[in-house]
Amino acid sequence: MNHCIILIYMKPKDTETELSASIKAELISIGSVRIDKSLLSGEHKTTVNTGLKASNSAIFLRSGKKRIRLTVNDLSPLRVVPEGEQLLVLKNEEGLFRGVLERPLCHCPEQAYITISEKCVFDCQFCQLPKLQGGIKSSATVQQMVAEAYATGDLKAISLTSGVAVSPKKEVERMASIVKQLTRKYDLPIGVSLYPTKDSSEELYSAGACEVKYNVGTMDPELFRSFCPQLSLHEVLDALENAVNIFGRNRVSSNLIIGLGENDDTIRKGVMYLTDRCIIPILRPRPLSSYSSESALEKVNRPNAARLLRLGIMLRNMLDRQSLCIEKSRTMCLLCTGCDITPHIDI
Repeated sequence: MNHCIILIYMKPKDTETELSASIKAELISIGSVRIDKSLLSGEHKTTVNTGLKASNSAIFLRSGKKRIRLTVNDLSPLRVVPEGEQLLVLKNEEGLFRGVLERPLCHCPEQAYITISEKCVFDCQFCQLPKLQGGIKSSATVQQMVAEAYATGDLKAISLTSGVAVSPKKEVERMASIVKQLTRKYDLPIGVSLYPTKDSSEELYSAGACEVKYNVGTMDPELFRSFCPQLSLHEVLDALENAVNIFGRNRVSSNLIIGLGENDDTIRKGVMYLTDRCIIPILRPRPLSSYSSESALEKVNRPNAARLLRLGIMLRNMLDRQSLCIEKSRTMCLLCTGCDITPHIDI
């Protein structure tokens, strides 16, 4: 009897082709990357914030349907090297995943994400605007930035954010005016993020915005008083709840910063409070560095990968419980996904 021997070749375990949730969590916990300047053209770099004149730059890497944003830092433990037509991300010379550079339009890919007022009268400890005290973009400047992004053919959304140059009321009025002008010219979704007023949702919705983001920062009352002593958590929560009545489900979101000294139970209760009211929380790791030597951020640590992944899974379950779907969101951070572990997309 003849015997046929079949030899099976087992390929050694190789670098992940696409960006997994666990690897993205690890990269976000680090937050930065080294990259040879020869791999970068001006079109692949973006400033640290949405149109601000800042010293650092960042890159966006896409792997499959997933995206990550990393600050460029020559001291980072992560390194990007070319590999054929793609780039390979390494940590301690071990390959993590392969991807390609994405071109940011204004701040991020596919969006004109623009800061209107680059200054703020409030002094929240996790925000750079009060320290930088930049300028205020005119309507003409915003129009020009959007026009340049639109001319690329890649623009999918317009997203506008702002500090508070004089007062929340004046900021809302300025924002509503700019949104009205943009809706006359572009058939694109427009999202807005700023500090709310009693009537801000009505004004912004009437102007043509389709989504809004009012950031709570933290749902821990003591931490909120410590980090945002001039603001009211209750005002923001009331505005968020009212915004859902006006904009609808999957159209209202809020940043919860992870790494201010809170525990996971505080995050869980905060996420439940928001999702029960059909508000989508965005779990955002605290900034890589503070912008003031007196900042309370110096006393706490950036969240590690295991915590980011654990909280991301918890958020996904809470969203599913309320039948909220991030993939239906059309603007701002929920469209970009570069800075966070995003449910329904990353996990």
